[in-house]
Amino acid sequence: MSIDHRQCLMEELEKWHKDYNPELHMVRRPFSTPGYHTTLKDVAFTHPTLAAFIYALGLLDSEEDTYKERASDILRKGISLQDQNRENSTYGIWSWFLEEPLTMMAPPDWNWADFCGKRLVLAEQRHGNRLPADLREQIRFAVFCACDAIMKRNVGPGYTNIAIMGAFVTLIAGEVFGVEQYTEYGLERLRKFSDYTHELGTFQEFNSPTYTVVAIQELSSIHTSTKLPEAKRLSADMLDVAWRMVAEHYHVPTGQWSGPHSRSYSTVMTDSVKSFLQMACGEDTVSLQSEAPLIYSLDWYGNHIECPPAYKPAFVDGNGGEYTQVIHKDAQGNAINIATTYKDERISLGTFSKDVMWNQRRNLLAYTRNGDSFSYIHLRFLHDGYDYSSAVFTSRQDRTDVLLGIGFCTNGGDTHIGLDLIDGTLEAADLRLRFEIGGCLEGVETRIKEDTEAVHVKLDDAALAMRAAVLFASFDGEQPHWEITRDGERLYVDYIIYAGDKKRFDFRSMQEALLVLAFRLSGEEAAPFEASVVSLGPETGSLGSQVHATYQTIGGSLLELTLPLKPAAKQQMLHRK
Repeated sequence: MSIDHRQCLMEELEKWHKDYNPELHMVRRPFSTPGYHTTLKDVAFTHPTLAAFIYALGLLDSEEDTYKERASDILRKGISLQDQNRENSTYGIWSWFLEEPLTMMAPPDWNWADFCGKRLVLAEQRHGNRLPADLREQIRFAVFCACDAIMKRNVGPGYTNIAIMGAFVTLIAGEVFGVEQYTEYGLERLRKFSDYTHELGTFQEFNSPTYTVVAIQELSSIHTSTKLPEAKRLSADMLDVAWRMVAEHYHVPTGQWSGPHSRSYSTVMTDSVKSFLQMACGEDTVSLQSEAPLIYSLDWYGNHIECPPAYKPAFVDGNGGEYTQVIHKDAQGNAINIATTYKDERISLGTFSKDVMWNQRRNLLAYTRNGDSFSYIHLRFLHDGYDYSSAVFTSRQDRTDVLLGIGFCTNGGDTHIGLDLIDGTLEAADLRLRFEIGGCLEGVETRIKEDTEAVHVKLDDAALAMRAAVLFASFDGEQPHWEITRDGERLYVDYIIYAGDKKRFDFRSMQEALLVLAFRLSGEEAAPFEASVVSLGPETGSLGSQVHATYQTIGGSLLELTLPLKPAAKQQMLHRK
């Protein structure tokens, strides 16, 4: 059964109408932030610029004359918030909120040239002939400012969703306004993105539930909006890459998007992502059916989004197996980070082989059946309760067994990979490695095996079990230990490195800071761990003393890791084989 997009659009607009402020010509929204860019605090509601543009385009898409004046008012107000002064570093972009001008943001978000510029381009392309001449001129000038900012910034093809969105804004702006410079830039940017993706074999923003959906929407927008045959061909080709990635990682038994995730804001698949897949795959797709109503996005209207027929069965039938994909290479073309995903009728387990522990990463992520529902296991490293981006994850995975290490870099980020870099030192009252267990916790049981430095978690009424054993732990003389706590709907299995008064840790002078663990997710009666570690002296030109760990898997293969004991610069840690 197909979705009635017109009906969904009108129903969704009714929800937006309630939050419209006719005096400000903006939409009010509950304040939310990922923890960076904005400096606003203790604010209940804001008036986001992007939401205003989305609402205005939705009003125009309705083609109801009664909404045209409101849409025009919103567009004028939104355009007035753009920095249109070429002398400024923020030329061409918008702040996130009416309440926070660009000068207050820390730092401003240059992506808003892409996000806001897209809606203005579509407003002109779809509805320009219905708008007043002076407003059309304002739109044209604002789009040109956004295009100039996009071209000046010139992000590379590794920034997946912005690489695509910037290509859309410039390409379609060039076509709509007849500016060859923009058309040529947008088309060349799309070519570079295609070449880069084919060389890597996937998107750099690999398997992101958030940004793969964005990428599919943006590529679909290009394919829907452009008249250029080459742009249609390239976008269709990249859409196939995106949908294949989604199909390979959707886990039918749990109804979840398997890890690992390069960028994710929710460990449990959100209703909006489920709605997107349901809309794109067909409303009657069995495994995607939900009791919750369809959450319709105004961005879907007028944009032909559909899962290719070849991939639709993956959302109905349990497609098990193990998938590996190189997602990062060094300058010589050697694999630096490899994603591995294993799926069967009960379990989905995914890992990256080398990455930082940023809060948007899901370096080790598992989903298991639990009765009629599911449980998840997400590995994190926390500094005072927030994910610590200078912890470095390394792993080897074979099916449901993982050998993993946590090292530390001296010059990475704290809460973010690039916005709050540490200077080699860290003030902390709490440092811990955490296995966060969520979803359905019914029948989940835990115990600590102090004699073996291990933990045991029964899942799915003891049909499954998670085991984790510490093979090596050394952190500047601290005495780590296991602790199990519960916080509402989540269970925390923590290996606490330090907890006490605020203390200064200097990673530059530390000689030893490394954790090595064996992890297994299998049947309750699985064989015990067979693992060992040995300390090695420094290799010539190496990072210093090392630990070599081995782990015999259930299937009989041997997983091995050799990891440096001493913290080092981020590039050294991430590029070390």
